[in-house]
Amino acid sequence: MHRDTHLTQLAQRLGRALSARGFLATTAESCTGGGVAYAMTEIAGSSVWFDRSFVTYSNGAKTEMLGVPAGLIAEQGAVSEAVAIAMAKGACAHSDAQLSVAISGIAGPGGGTPDKPVGTVWLAWYLQPEDKLSSRCLTLAGDRSEVRLQAIAVALEGCLQQLS
Repeated sequence: MHRDTHLTQLAQRLGRALSARGFLATTAESCTGGGVAYAMTEIAGSSVWFDRSFVTYSNGAKTEMLGVPAGLIAEQGAVSEAVAIAMAKGACAHSDAQLSVAISGIAGPGGGTPDKPVGTVWLAWYLQPEDKLSSRCLTLAGDRSEVRLQAIAVALEGCLQQLS
């Protein structure tokens, strides 16, 4: 199946699940640069279930827009479980959404370290009414585009899992 078709199908399923519950979604994205929000808003009528997106590529943006403590970023690194969770919670706190997904990673080709190689991506999902939180670390293979597309798919799949 072509990736665009797969992402569209995931976003359509997510839209139906959110609409059925009367919920809104938001995204907090770093390495995907708004790709999850793009996939969601490709769906006609997504304004019924999609609230807004935060593209927080810099550490300063994560702090300013989402309330992620600068000390947390300094201590854990932007690509960490703690920061992804803070981004997900911050996205809900700074929006009208009940469901958020946050992504922070190293898409490459540079920027990797022995502890966090290129392809390391942390995702977090937060469902506000139930205070349901989950996170996941991925080590993805491929070039920059492939890492980003895989992360977008996992983000959408995780949103569906949060709602199930």
